[in-house]
Amino acid sequence: MELIEWNDFAKVELRVGKIIEAEPFPKARKPAYVLHVDFGPEIGIRKSSAQITDLYTPENLIGKLVVAVVNFPKKQIGPLQSECLVTGFHDEAGRVALCVPDQSVPLGTKLL
Repeated sequence: MELIEWNDFAKVELRVGKIIEAEPFPKARKPAYVLHVDFGPEIGIRKSSAQITDLYTPENLIGKLVVAVVNFPKKQIGPLQSECLVTGFHDEAGRVALCVPDQSVPLGTKLL
């Protein structure tokens, strides 16, 4: 594991957002959804591609709070321009479980 300095970590904008729309992304190479995530008035709504189809359906994603990196440059993923990176962890079977706050917090709150 490579050690980093505090200043390196402080540059990463990990923010809380709420998924307001989720739809299948059929043009992705691996099964994925297109997520529309609301980060509140300061940041707004951003789109992301997420390979989370094993554990989630579009319907059960709506309203879910997630943690995402919002200060990466936009990335072209097929026809989608991804504007944030929604975070998650692989389980024992390789499925992605979302990284979520366990309490309600205001949209756009930065991870400390």
